[in-house]
Amino acid sequence: MKDYLAKAYAFDGKVRLYAANTTNTVYEAQQIHGLWPTATAALGRLLTGSVIMGAMYREGDELTLRLISQGPLEGMVTTTDAYGNVRGYVGNPQVFLQKNDTKKLDVSKAVGPGRLSVTKDLKMKNMFTSGVELQTGEIAEDLAYYFTASEQIPSAVSLGVKVNDDNTVKNAGGFILQRMPGCPEETIELIEKRLKNLPPVSKMLEDGLSPEEMIELITKGDHRILLTMDLQYQCDCNREKFERGLISLGESQLKEILETDGHIETVCHFCKTKYDFNASQIKALIEETK
Repeated sequence: MKDYLAKAYAFDGKVRLYAANTTNTVYEAQQIHGLWPTATAALGRLLTGSVIMGAMYREGDELTLRLISQGPLEGMVTTTDAYGNVRGYVGNPQVFLQKNDTKKLDVSKAVGPGRLSVTKDLKMKNMFTSGVELQTGEIAEDLAYYFTASEQIPSAVSLGVKVNDDNTVKNAGGFILQRMPGCPEETIELIEKRLKNLPPVSKMLEDGLSPEEMIELITKGDHRILLTMDLQYQCDCNREKFERGLISLGESQLKEILETDGHIETVCHFCKTKYDFNASQIKALIEETK
């Protein structure tokens, strides 16, 4: 199944609901970064939450989530847009922690205490950044807390990544449910009851449910699908961006690098693509700084 997202209005239009399958997207991230199982689960959850959040914005907008934490993962970053493209990386990809009682991957311990920062680039003069302290490190609960505390939108967030014993990604996906203003109390109680009895996202995906079928399971038919959107891991790096970054170092620093190393090798954090600049190219960049 290809990765995609479905958006719906539900419960008589009082709720908006997004559900997504991100299995291939998370697998590609795992391959690019050489992620160990717990790092795969953690970054996979953040990638899934991030790309769903991106679907809430207008064309051209970009969203960056920074998880600054003290656990073994050493933080994570994801960036997404309104077109279903997402990319990300983790500070330490070699993390494999399990909970002793269940042998489940211990994402919370791997993340540790910290802060979630959300930056919105709405293509206006200034970018907007807000954030919250991490509540559990389980990612889904922290995103739900962010929506409620920072954006005043009561939300339910469920994210899941299932990693096979051979460290491949079995499935990944999630949903975000948000109450609209004026949602009746009886509807809120009904939603809470449905969510309490809902299987985990990984189990729904393992059973073959599509994003639309996940929405159906939550709403029991009381919804209207508004759109579907393909999702993919995609980096927007290119040589020109790295050139601009090197020019920003200034003439003196570039001259020092030229004299000591003779070349510069840059690596994209998101996709691991390398861009090498030889001596003549560095000299050209120095001229640009003038």
